Amino acid sequence: MNEQTLLWSLLFGSIGIGYLIYGRRQRRMVAWLAGLCLIGFPYIVEGTWTTVMVGVALLAAPALIKL
Repeated sequence: MNEQTLLWSLLFGSIGIGYLIYGRRQRRMVAWLAGLCLIGFPYIVEGTWTTVMVGVALLAAPALIKL
């Protein structure tokens, strides 16, 4: 893990905490799950570009998926 990946993981994890809190308070399951995934995915994914691509996809998920 290099510095760039660590910084991206910190950014996505911080946004994930916000999604998690928002999803719980508004009872929006997609936002809650996206927040949970944003917090946990950097432990599974390797590489800076892969981290950014997965993170951006998870950030866009609540806007694209309406339940």
